[in-house]
Amino acid sequence: MEKKTILFVDDEPNILSGLKRMLRSMRKTMNFQFAENGPAALEVMASENVDVVISDMRMPGMDGAALLTTIQEQYPHAIRIMLTGQADDDSIMRTVGVVHQFLAKPADPDILKQVILRASALQDLMADERLKNLISSIDTLPSLPETYARLQQVLKDPDSGLGDVAKIIEQDLAMSAKVLQLVNSAFFGLYKHIESPFRAVNLLGLDTIKALVLGVGVFTEMKSPAGKAFNVNELWSHSMATAAFAKKIALTESDDKEMIDNAFISGLLHDVGKLLLFSRMPEKYEQTVIEAGETLCTLEKAEHRVFGACHGDIGGYLIGLWGLPGQVVESITFHHRLESYPDISFCPPVIVHAADYIYYKLNPTGGIGAPPQLNEPVLEQIGILDHVETWVDLCREIQQQGEEDDG
Repeated sequence: MEKKTILFVDDEPNILSGLKRMLRSMRKTMNFQFAENGPAALEVMASENVDVVISDMRMPGMDGAALLTTIQEQYPHAIRIMLTGQADDDSIMRTVGVVHQFLAKPADPDILKQVILRASALQDLMADERLKNLISSIDTLPSLPETYARLQQVLKDPDSGLGDVAKIIEQDLAMSAKVLQLVNSAFFGLYKHIESPFRAVNLLGLDTIKALVLGVGVFTEMKSPAGKAFNVNELWSHSMATAAFAKKIALTESDDKEMIDNAFISGLLHDVGKLLLFSRMPEKYEQTVIEAGETLCTLEKAEHRVFGACHGDIGGYLIGLWGLPGQVVESITFHHRLESYPDISFCPPVIVHAADYIYYKLNPTGGIGAPPQLNEPVLEQIGILDHVETWVDLCREIQQQGEEDDG
């Protein structure tokens, strides 16, 4: 397999020298290039097929924001990562539209290596010609939503707390409204009337807030057109319900907090690929939805016929670019094809698969085309197939409580 090329850009020679030493053990499998300024970086981009660009923000002349903006325009498929020091709202505002991930500077060596490996794995995923062609037709993938990027910066500060997070939420009217709507819904089992975004943040906790901010960012930043066959509001409702169901299933079977959080986030974002396809190619995606309904096939099968790949593939790629946990990326990618998932166990991909199935079992008229089927052989292999009916009852209770609250 051809080596991936990673380009580092920093105006401090000592930092570049340190990076060269740090990454020496990875040189057998990767090609590292180094540039001391923006123009030199663009010369490398013009002469080599660069897969990942990791740039400092503050550089004389062409700074990191200007460099990555140029790279986005001229080399849109390169993964773009920004190194930042102190939380800097101005930097975030200038780069949030072009940056896929933010990393703290100085970069932790282990985190930096992990980011490089994951970015390379995403480029391997792009080796699938069908997905590569689909991405090419979309032109560019959306970058990290602004509110989530600002939250990331605040959360890097050890002195920040829930109050700082609440201030960010309160400055975003749409985000405040959505958080209050959700915290007052049955999804979280609080059954209280909360009027303050600050109180909502404290009740939900940081992990859930981050997931919600990202989810809302996805649904607002893409500015989807209105569709006749595809309804974005219904997609949001389905995503929230699937997230709630996934969290309930995880809580029922495990006390692993990380897995429970990842199950919720995965449920919230599992269909983000649908939104991306619809927002970038609305007429073509509307026709795909109509075809699924007329032929009574599953939506993902219709997507494969039209695009050569399905919403799980492209959603997983997008969320991987944004640097979310591996289990979240895997859940989005594999929730419709568990048989292809390499680590069969009770984990977020399996949980989201079950939650998605249960949603359509409880809402048989709410889907597009044929409803997803439960992968019974995989669940039998794990030893949890006989748990499904219990999960259905628990999820039905959540849905009924939500309907009562809405009524």
